[in-house]
Amino acid sequence: MTRSLSLAVPAALFALTLALPLAAQTTDHSGHDMTHGSAHSAMEDSPATTAFREANARMHAGMDIPFTGNADADFIRGMIAHHQGAIDMARIVLEHGSDPEVKTLATEIIAAQEAEIAWMQDWLAKNGG
Repeated sequence: MTRSLSLAVPAALFALTLALPLAAQTTDHSGHDMTHGSAHSAMEDSPATTAFREANARMHAGMDIPFTGNADADFIRGMIAHHQGAIDMARIVLEHGSDPEVKTLATEIIAAQEAEIAWMQDWLAKNGG
C-alpha cells in the first residue's frame, strides 16, 4: 500500500464518522415528541401517558402558527402555546405523579409559565400581534 493510500483510508473513515451524526439530524420537533419510539398502543397507555400524549399534541398544534414575518410577534405567539404545554404537563404530574420534589417543581412551573403567558398576551395586545 502506498503512503498516500494508507493515509486516505483513515481520513475517509474519520470524515464519515463526523458526517453520520449530522445526517441523522432533522429539523422537526421530534425532540419534543413524547410518543417517539413507542411500540405501545393507546390501550396499553397509563392515564398519565394518555394525558401527556394529548398535551403534547395540543402544544404542537398550538405552536404551528401562521408566520407573519415579524420575528417578535411570531416568537411570542409560538411561545404562548409552548408555555401552555408546560403548564398542561405540570398539571398532569400533579395529578398522576408521586415524587414530592417533582410536584414542587411542577407547581413552580405553573406559576412561572402562567405569569409569562400573561406578559406575552399583554405584549401582543400592545404590539398588534
